Amino acid sequence: MGVKRLVAALLTALLAGCGPATAATGGSQPDRRAPEGAYAVGVRTLTLDPASARPLPVTVWYPADGDAVAEGRFPVVVYSHGLNSLPELHAGLTVRWAAAGFVVAAPTYPHTRRGAPRFNRADVRHQPADGWRVIRHLVRLDTRRGDPLAGHLDVTRFAAAGHSAGGFTTAGMFTSGRSARLRAGIVIAGGGMAGGLAGPAAPLLFVHGTADRVVPPGVGRAGYERVTGPAAFLSLLGQGHGEYLIPGRAGFDQVLATTTDFLRWTLYGDLDAARRLPTDAYSPGVTTYDTRP
Repeated sequence: MGVKRLVAALLTALLAGCGPATAATGGSQPDRRAPEGAYAVGVRTLTLDPASARPLPVTVWYPADGDAVAEGRFPVVVYSHGLNSLPELHAGLTVRWAAAGFVVAAPTYPHTRRGAPRFNRADVRHQPADGWRVIRHLVRLDTRRGDPLAGHLDVTRFAAAGHSAGGFTTAGMFTSGRSARLRAGIVIAGGGMAGGLAGPAAPLLFVHGTADRVVPPGVGRAGYERVTGPAAFLSLLGQGHGEYLIPGRAGFDQVLATTTDFLRWTLYGDLDAARRLPTDAYSPGVTTYDTRP
């Protein structure tokens, strides 16, 4: 397919799955251009349900102006780490997303994080519900008088993203009957989860190394084929489970550009960002890029 036809097919497919939020989010919101340039980035940590059996620390990166949150309302990305990992180990990507005009909220999962006293990989099945806890908390936080983020969160526009087990967690958040607040997802080195990749169509971007031995690329491809709405698949040729997420490594620039413009487009409605996606992803010998309506 030629570049012009590819762009046209991508825009048609993805726009079909990225309409304005409806009554579930309190009414439609106008699309707009994503911010240009880069913000300074602030960071804070909060803990959800600290006295419960499942407290959830959350690291939040946000566009900053000096010591304050930058002026305006910003869409939110819920980012999920993988097994034996931590939110700060993904800062090479998440800080850059915040600089591009997004609030990124990254939960530290209680039983799959690095250093968990009772590590349990099977607990991944409970993590999509944790992701939704983060969304509900931030919706309330946006109206909490005196909180620095209050009035700065666009709570009608969320995306979910994650790496490895966090990619499966992300897929698991896309269930039947979910809130229309969740508008897009990025699954990195992950795949589908029981009950996930279902319900209302939403744009999904998959990112996977073709030599991944931890989560074989066929697992990601199977998830990609299950998506009921528009989807795209960025392959990192000859790469493993996530070295392309490290700044300076081969493929990082393509992953950063593609994921950032995907978020600009699906959360801000920035059509110029959508048109850039095939170019963002293109690097001969490093990446390939497929789309599916």
